[in-house]
Amino acid sequence: VVEGKEHLGCKLKKSIYGLKQASRQWYLKFDEVIRRFGFKENAVDNCIYVKFKGSKFTILVLYVDDILLASSDINMLLETKRFLSSNFDMKDLGEASYVLGIEIHRDRSKGTLGLSQKAYIDRVLKRYNMHKCSATPAPVVKGDKFGKFQSPKTQYEVDQMKAVPYASAVGSIMYAQVCTRPDLAYVTGVLGRYQKNLGLDHWKAVKKVLRYLQGTKNYMLTYGKSDNLVVVDYSDADFAGCVDDKKSTSGYIFTLAGGAIS
Repeated sequence: VVEGKEHLGCKLKKSIYGLKQASRQWYLKFDEVIRRFGFKENAVDNCIYVKFKGSKFTILVLYVDDILLASSDINMLLETKRFLSSNFDMKDLGEASYVLGIEIHRDRSKGTLGLSQKAYIDRVLKRYNMHKCSATPAPVVKGDKFGKFQSPKTQYEVDQMKAVPYASAVGSIMYAQVCTRPDLAYVTGVLGRYQKNLGLDHWKAVKKVLRYLQGTKNYMLTYGKSDNLVVVDYSDADFAGCVDDKKSTSGYIFTLAGGAIS
């Protein structure tokens, strides 16, 4: 503070790492540079860029300051790496095997690509003291019903459930479901409805999902090599399945190259 100028502030001409505006400024800078090189941003999925050269292409995925590159042509890939290194202080970690907690398994002889979250699931199980639990064959079975009728009826029951890390556990399961485990989509959606007023049965259902993960943590979302990339969609709905408001629950799955994408 300068005497007599206590009312003055400091105007930054360059963003400092750690400020809340820094990540936005970094994105604007990166976006400007990568567009200059001929990349175009995906209009419906920000931070995904693609560049075409005839029938060849390179896809760039940006997550804060982590970059994942995929290309149909090795020369285009090397050219992109050289460009990025000349503009930013970067480190090339080679072929991707791990990104955002997702393990990438490639089998070039079979032409398959597998995405797994085994290490992440192990951490989640340990966090909720379920790492030694026995496995269960399904997270939810036909006939299982969830509703407000399972919520606490007395103040004692309300206080009892306050110590339960329900929202945290559902969120942990949800991250696996979004990335590599579409088989958890239905049960995650249902359990997410009761975070405000959960009962013991809801918590037991969460633990059942964790027991299912214990037995299936080696499962991978697998994509196969294909000359005919067609998106296939399946959808269905139950009729008035919700016991609370008689609303129907719909479900859908979009697949590409033999694996789920949404």
